[in-house]
Amino acid sequence: MKLIYLLALGAVAACASPEPPTGAQLYAENCTACHGADGTGSGWVGAGLQRKPANLTTLSARNGGVFPMVRVLSTIDGFHRNPSFETAMPEFGSWFGGPMDQIELDGVMTPVPQPLLAVAEYLESIQVE
Repeated sequence: MKLIYLLALGAVAACASPEPPTGAQLYAENCTACHGADGTGSGWVGAGLQRKPANLTTLSARNGGVFPMVRVLSTIDGFHRNPSFETAMPEFGSWFGGPMDQIELDGVMTPVPQPLLAVAEYLESIQVE
């Protein structure tokens, strides 16, 4: 009986969904080629682009010391991108779908896909002065 119980527990564990990737993991998988492992825009693909990728470690410094969460989410998502904003930056909105979190953006509770939020929060964590 104990063996059957242990086998059943093992089967349940095998079916359990894996932990979602962290913002750092998603960044490493999707952003480093252009923005570099350190976020400074020094990626190997970015080096060959006409318009160099942004230094993602200075977003807060370039925004009066406040991390521009709405702008970052919109840029990564690609949904609210200015049509005249020419860039090689892919629209990751369809890639970063999944379960939603409710966060407050500009005083409004807004649903944001968890992977998208994880990347934005990771970028917030690597800000330098």
